[in-house]
Amino acid sequence: MAQDKNELAMIKRDTVDVVADKVKQFQENGEVHFPANYSPENAMKSAWLTLQNTQDRSKKPALEVCTKDSIANALLDMVVQGLNPAKKQGYFIVYGNQLVFQRSYFGSMAVTKQVTGAKSIDASPIYEGDEVDYEMVNGRVTNLKHKQKFGNINKENIMGAYATITFDDDNVYHELMTMEEIRQAWSQSQMWGKDQTVEKKGSTHDNFKQEMVKKTVINRACKKFMNSSNDSSLVMNHFNRQDEVSEEAKWREEVNENANGDVIDIEYQESPEETNNEQGHTQNHESDLEQATEEFEKQQSSNGGPGF
Repeated sequence: MAQDKNELAMIKRDTVDVVADKVKQFQENGEVHFPANYSPENAMKSAWLTLQNTQDRSKKPALEVCTKDSIANALLDMVVQGLNPAKKQGYFIVYGNQLVFQRSYFGSMAVTKQVTGAKSIDASPIYEGDEVDYEMVNGRVTNLKHKQKFGNINKENIMGAYATITFDDDNVYHELMTMEEIRQAWSQSQMWGKDQTVEKKGSTHDNFKQEMVKKTVINRACKKFMNSSNDSSLVMNHFNRQDEVSEEAKWREEVNENANGDVIDIEYQESPEETNNEQGHTQNHESDLEQATEEFEKQQSSNGGPGF
Protein backbone atom coordinates (compact mmCIF):
# COMPACT_ATOMS: atom_id res chain seq x y z
CA MET A 1 0.00 0.00 0.00
CA ALA A 2 2.82 2.37 0.89
CA GLN A 3 4.48 1.59 -2.43
CA ASP A 4 1.25 2.34 -4.31
CA LYS A 5 0.97 5.68 -2.54
CA ASN A 6 4.56 6.51 -3.43
CA GLU A 7 3.98 5.62 -7.08
CA LEU A 8 0.86 7.78 -7.19
CA ALA A 9 2.77 10.64 -5.60
CA MET A 10 5.49 10.34 -8.23
CA ILE A 11 2.97 10.28 -11.09
CA LYS A 12 1.18 13.28 -9.62
CA ARG A 13 4.47 15.16 -9.32
CA ASP A 14 5.41 14.41 -12.94
CA THR A 15 1.98 15.20 -14.38
CA VAL A 16 -0.41 17.25 -12.26
CA ASP A 17 2.24 19.43 -10.68
CA VAL A 18 4.02 19.97 -14.02
CA VAL A 19 0.77 20.98 -15.70
CA ALA A 20 -0.15 23.29 -12.82
CA ASP A 21 3.17 25.10 -13.23
CA LYS A 22 2.68 25.33 -16.98
CA VAL A 23 -0.79 26.82 -16.57
CA LYS A 24 0.57 29.43 -14.18
CA GLN A 25 3.13 30.42 -16.81
CA PHE A 26 0.35 30.76 -19.40
CA GLN A 27 -1.60 33.00 -17.01
CA GLU A 28 1.42 35.16 -16.15
CA ASN A 29 2.20 35.61 -19.86
CA GLY A 30 -1.40 36.50 -20.62
CA GLU A 31 -1.80 33.52 -22.97
CA VAL A 32 -4.91 32.16 -21.25
CA HIS A 33 -7.73 33.79 -19.34
CA PHE A 34 -10.18 31.70 -17.35
CA PRO A 35 -13.80 32.58 -16.55
CA ALA A 36 -14.32 34.16 -13.13
CA ASN A 37 -16.06 31.03 -11.83
CA TYR A 38 -13.36 28.61 -13.06
CA SER A 39 -10.64 27.34 -10.75
CA PRO A 40 -7.78 25.49 -12.49
CA GLU A 41 -6.73 24.08 -9.13
CA ASN A 42 -10.16 22.60 -8.42
CA ALA A 43 -10.41 21.22 -11.94
CA MET A 44 -7.03 19.52 -11.55
CA LYS A 45 -8.09 18.00 -8.23
CA SER A 46 -11.26 16.63 -9.81
CA ALA A 47 -9.29 15.27 -12.75
CA TRP A 48 -6.76 13.57 -10.50
CA LEU A 49 -9.54 11.82 -8.56
CA THR A 50 -11.17 10.77 -11.83
CA LEU A 51 -7.89 9.45 -13.24
CA GLN A 52 -7.33 7.22 -10.24
CA ASN A 53 -10.51 5.36 -11.21
CA THR A 54 -10.06 5.44 -14.98
CA GLN A 55 -9.31 2.11 -16.67
CA ASP A 56 -8.59 0.79 -20.14
CA ARG A 57 -10.67 -1.89 -21.85
CA SER A 58 -8.75 -4.60 -19.95
CA LYS A 59 -9.66 -2.95 -16.63
CA LYS A 60 -6.06 -1.89 -16.07
CA PRO A 61 -5.60 1.48 -14.33
CA ALA A 62 -4.92 4.31 -16.74
CA LEU A 63 -2.21 5.67 -14.47
CA GLU A 64 -0.32 2.39 -14.88
CA VAL A 65 -0.64 1.85 -18.62
CA CYS A 66 -0.53 5.41 -19.95
CA THR A 67 2.65 7.39 -20.50
CA LYS A 68 3.26 10.34 -18.23
CA ASP A 69 3.52 12.64 -21.23
CA SER A 70 0.07 11.66 -22.49
CA ILE A 71 -1.42 12.08 -19.00
CA ALA A 72 0.12 15.54 -18.69
CA ASN A 73 -1.06 16.56 -22.16
CA ALA A 74 -4.59 15.31 -21.48
CA LEU A 75 -4.70 17.35 -18.29
CA LEU A 76 -3.33 20.39 -20.11
CA ASP A 77 -5.98 20.08 -22.84
CA MET A 78 -8.65 20.01 -20.16
CA VAL A 79 -7.42 22.96 -18.13
CA VAL A 80 -6.57 25.30 -21.01
CA GLN A 81 -10.11 24.86 -22.33
CA GLY A 82 -11.44 25.76 -18.89
CA LEU A 83 -13.20 22.42 -18.38
CA ASN A 84 -13.84 20.22 -15.37
CA PRO A 85 -14.70 16.48 -15.47
CA ALA A 86 -16.73 16.86 -12.27
CA LYS A 87 -19.22 18.94 -14.29
CA LYS A 88 -19.44 16.27 -17.01
CA GLN A 89 -17.60 18.58 -19.40
CA GLY A 90 -15.25 15.87 -20.60
CA TYR A 91 -13.89 12.37 -20.14
CA PHE A 92 -10.52 10.65 -20.02
CA ILE A 93 -10.22 7.78 -22.51
CA VAL A 94 -7.39 5.26 -22.83
CA TYR A 95 -6.03 4.20 -26.24
CA GLY A 96 -3.23 1.71 -25.76
CA ASN A 97 -0.67 3.59 -23.65
CA GLN A 98 -2.09 7.01 -24.51
CA LEU A 99 -4.54 9.02 -22.43
CA VAL A 100 -6.83 11.45 -24.26
CA PHE A 101 -9.21 14.06 -22.91
CA GLN A 102 -12.49 14.28 -24.83
CA ARG A 103 -14.95 17.16 -24.53
CA SER A 104 -18.58 16.34 -23.86
CA TYR A 105 -21.66 18.15 -25.12
CA PHE A 106 -21.51 20.37 -22.05
CA GLY A 107 -17.81 21.00 -22.61
CA SER A 108 -18.28 22.13 -26.19
CA MET A 109 -20.88 24.65 -25.08
CA ALA A 110 -18.69 25.91 -22.25
CA VAL A 111 -15.66 26.49 -24.51
CA THR A 112 -17.79 28.15 -27.20
CA LYS A 113 -19.27 30.58 -24.68
CA GLN A 114 -15.84 31.30 -23.25
CA VAL A 115 -14.13 31.97 -26.59
CA THR A 116 -16.92 33.68 -28.53
CA GLY A 117 -18.79 35.41 -25.72
CA ALA A 118 -21.98 33.62 -26.68
CA LYS A 119 -24.90 34.38 -24.40
CA SER A 120 -26.85 31.15 -24.95
CA ILE A 121 -26.80 27.97 -27.00
CA ASP A 122 -30.11 26.27 -27.66
CA ALA A 123 -31.51 23.57 -29.90
CA SER A 124 -34.83 22.08 -30.96
CA PRO A 125 -36.00 19.07 -32.97
CA ILE A 126 -38.15 19.73 -36.04
CA TYR A 127 -41.19 17.48 -36.24
CA GLU A 128 -43.32 16.52 -39.19
CA GLY A 129 -45.99 19.18 -39.59
CA ASP A 130 -43.86 21.99 -38.12
CA GLU A 131 -43.51 25.18 -40.12
CA VAL A 132 -39.86 26.08 -40.73
CA ASP A 133 -38.75 29.04 -42.80
CA TYR A 134 -35.26 30.44 -43.32
CA GLU A 135 -32.98 32.16 -45.83
CA MET A 136 -29.51 31.30 -47.03
CA VAL A 137 -27.04 34.22 -47.13
CA ASN A 138 -23.44 33.50 -48.15
CA GLY A 139 -23.95 29.86 -47.30
CA ARG A 140 -25.30 30.56 -43.82
CA VAL A 141 -28.78 29.97 -42.44
CA THR A 142 -30.42 33.27 -41.47
CA ASN A 143 -33.83 34.49 -40.34
CA LEU A 144 -34.77 31.05 -39.09
CA LYS A 145 -38.39 30.83 -37.95
CA HIS A 146 -39.94 27.72 -36.44
CA LYS A 147 -43.62 27.31 -35.63
CA GLN A 148 -44.57 24.17 -33.79
CA LYS A 149 -47.87 22.70 -32.69
CA PHE A 150 -47.96 20.68 -29.50
CA GLY A 151 -49.62 17.79 -31.31
CA ASN A 152 -46.63 17.43 -33.64
CA ILE A 153 -44.28 16.42 -30.83
CA ASN A 154 -43.56 12.76 -31.49
CA LYS A 155 -40.09 11.25 -31.47
CA GLU A 156 -41.02 9.00 -34.38
CA ASN A 157 -41.72 12.04 -36.56
CA ILE A 158 -38.49 14.01 -36.12
CA MET A 159 -37.40 15.41 -39.49
CA GLY A 160 -34.30 17.23 -38.31
CA ALA A 161 -33.03 19.73 -35.76
CA TYR A 162 -31.32 23.09 -35.44
CA ALA A 163 -29.07 24.83 -32.93
CA THR A 164 -28.84 28.56 -32.31
CA ILE A 165 -25.89 30.37 -30.77
CA THR A 166 -26.98 33.80 -29.51
CA PHE A 167 -24.68 36.70 -28.66
CA ASP A 168 -25.09 39.78 -26.47
CA ASP A 169 -25.80 41.98 -29.49
CA ASP A 170 -28.60 39.54 -30.44
CA ASN A 171 -26.70 38.33 -33.48
CA VAL A 172 -27.25 34.62 -33.98
CA TYR A 173 -25.63 31.65 -35.67
CA HIS A 174 -27.83 28.76 -36.81
CA GLU A 175 -26.85 25.19 -37.62
CA LEU A 176 -29.48 23.08 -39.37
CA MET A 177 -29.36 19.29 -39.85
CA THR A 178 -31.73 16.85 -41.49
CA MET A 179 -32.53 13.57 -39.75
CA GLU A 180 -30.46 11.81 -42.40
CA GLU A 181 -27.44 13.92 -41.48
CA ILE A 182 -28.03 13.26 -37.79
CA ARG A 183 -28.22 9.51 -38.35
CA GLN A 184 -25.00 9.72 -40.35
CA ALA A 185 -23.36 11.38 -37.36
CA TRP A 186 -24.75 8.70 -35.05
CA SER A 187 -23.40 5.98 -37.33
CA GLN A 188 -19.90 6.91 -36.10
CA SER A 189 -20.83 5.49 -32.71
CA GLN A 190 -20.41 1.85 -31.70
CA MET A 191 -23.73 2.17 -29.84
CA TRP A 192 -25.48 2.82 -33.14
CA GLY A 193 -24.14 -0.19 -35.01
CA LYS A 194 -23.45 -0.77 -38.68
CA ASP A 195 -25.84 -0.51 -41.63
CA GLN A 196 -28.72 0.97 -39.67
CA THR A 197 -31.17 3.44 -41.15
CA VAL A 198 -33.46 3.60 -38.11
CA GLU A 199 -32.95 3.53 -34.36
CA LYS A 200 -33.11 0.17 -32.61
CA LYS A 201 -36.01 -0.12 -30.21
CA GLY A 202 -34.82 0.38 -26.66
CA SER A 203 -31.50 1.92 -27.72
CA THR A 204 -30.19 5.26 -26.46
CA HIS A 205 -31.11 6.89 -29.75
CA ASP A 206 -34.64 5.52 -29.55
CA ASN A 207 -35.37 6.10 -25.85
CA PHE A 208 -33.94 9.64 -25.76
CA LYS A 209 -34.22 10.62 -29.39
CA GLN A 210 -35.18 14.27 -28.84
CA GLU A 211 -32.24 14.83 -26.49
CA MET A 212 -29.82 13.03 -28.77
CA VAL A 213 -30.71 15.07 -31.85
CA LYS A 214 -30.32 18.30 -29.84
CA LYS A 215 -26.93 17.29 -28.48
CA THR A 216 -25.72 16.26 -31.94
CA VAL A 217 -26.71 19.50 -33.65
CA ILE A 218 -25.30 21.60 -30.79
CA ASN A 219 -21.96 19.80 -30.96
CA ARG A 220 -21.81 20.39 -34.68
CA ALA A 221 -22.81 24.05 -34.35
CA CYS A 222 -20.15 24.73 -31.73
CA LYS A 223 -17.39 23.04 -33.67
CA LYS A 224 -18.25 24.63 -37.02
CA PHE A 225 -18.66 28.10 -35.55
CA MET A 226 -15.46 27.89 -33.52
CA ASN A 227 -13.46 26.73 -36.54
CA SER A 228 -14.94 29.45 -38.74
CA SER A 229 -13.58 32.13 -36.44
CA ASN A 230 -10.17 33.74 -36.81
CA ASP A 231 -9.26 33.00 -33.22
CA SER A 232 -5.77 31.48 -33.03
CA SER A 233 -5.62 31.54 -29.24
CA LEU A 234 -4.14 28.90 -27.01
CA VAL A 235 -7.66 27.73 -26.17
CA MET A 236 -8.48 27.16 -29.84
CA ASN A 237 -5.24 25.27 -30.36
CA HIS A 238 -6.17 22.83 -27.61
CA PHE A 239 -9.82 22.76 -28.76
CA ASN A 240 -8.70 21.38 -32.13
CA ARG A 241 -5.70 19.40 -30.86
CA GLN A 242 -7.75 16.81 -29.01
CA ASP A 243 -9.36 15.46 -32.20
CA GLU A 244 -5.96 15.04 -33.85
CA VAL A 245 -4.47 13.38 -30.77
CA SER A 246 -7.46 11.08 -30.41
CA GLU A 247 -7.29 9.91 -34.02
CA GLU A 248 -3.54 9.31 -33.82
CA ALA A 249 -3.80 7.42 -30.52
CA LYS A 250 -6.66 5.32 -31.85
CA TRP A 251 -4.72 4.52 -35.02
CA ARG A 252 -1.61 3.52 -33.06
CA GLU A 253 -3.67 1.26 -30.81
CA GLU A 254 -5.15 -0.50 -33.84
CA VAL A 255 -1.71 -0.92 -35.42
CA ASN A 256 -0.30 -2.40 -32.21
CA GLU A 257 -3.22 -4.77 -31.81
CA ASN A 258 -2.84 -6.01 -35.38
CA ALA A 259 0.92 -6.34 -35.01
CA ASN A 260 0.52 -8.44 -31.86
CA GLY A 261 -1.96 -10.81 -33.47
CA ASP A 262 -1.10 -14.36 -34.50
CA VAL A 263 -0.09 -14.76 -38.13
CA ILE A 264 -1.95 -17.56 -39.91
CA ASP A 265 -0.85 -18.63 -43.39
CA ILE A 266 -4.17 -18.85 -45.22
CA GLU A 267 -5.62 -17.41 -48.37
CA TYR A 268 -6.82 -13.88 -47.75
CA GLN A 269 -10.54 -13.19 -47.78
CA GLU A 270 -12.06 -9.79 -47.17
CA SER A 271 -13.98 -9.70 -43.89
CA PRO A 272 -16.51 -7.19 -42.53
CA GLU A 273 -14.98 -4.13 -40.93
CA GLU A 274 -14.34 -4.72 -37.26
CA THR A 275 -15.75 -2.21 -34.88
CA ASN A 276 -13.65 -0.47 -32.29
CA ASN A 277 -14.66 -0.71 -28.67
CA GLU A 278 -14.14 2.50 -26.79
CA GLN A 279 -12.46 2.74 -23.44
CA GLY A 280 -12.84 4.84 -20.40
CA HIS A 281 -14.32 4.85 -16.97
CA THR A 282 -17.10 7.17 -15.85
CA GLN A 283 -18.58 7.91 -12.50
CA ASN A 284 -22.08 7.02 -11.34
CA HIS A 285 -24.83 9.00 -13.02
CA GLU A 286 -27.97 10.61 -11.76
CA SER A 287 -30.26 9.21 -14.47
CA ASP A 288 -30.44 6.72 -17.32
CA LEU A 289 -30.40 9.60 -19.80
CA GLU A 290 -27.20 11.06 -18.39
CA GLN A 291 -25.49 7.67 -18.39
CA ALA A 292 -26.58 6.83 -21.93
CA THR A 293 -25.68 10.30 -23.18
CA GLU A 294 -22.22 10.20 -21.63
CA GLU A 295 -21.38 6.89 -23.30
CA PHE A 296 -22.73 8.19 -26.59
CA GLU A 297 -20.69 11.39 -26.38
CA LYS A 298 -17.49 9.54 -25.54
CA GLN A 299 -17.86 7.37 -28.60
CA GLN A 300 -18.84 10.29 -30.80
CA SER A 301 -15.82 12.25 -29.61
CA SER A 302 -13.47 9.41 -30.45
CA ASN A 303 -14.66 9.67 -34.04
CA GLY A 304 -13.95 13.39 -34.28
CA GLY A 305 -17.35 14.60 -33.07
CA PRO A 306 -20.83 14.30 -34.50
CA GLY A 307 -20.95 14.94 -38.21
CA PHE A 308 -17.20 15.39 -38.67
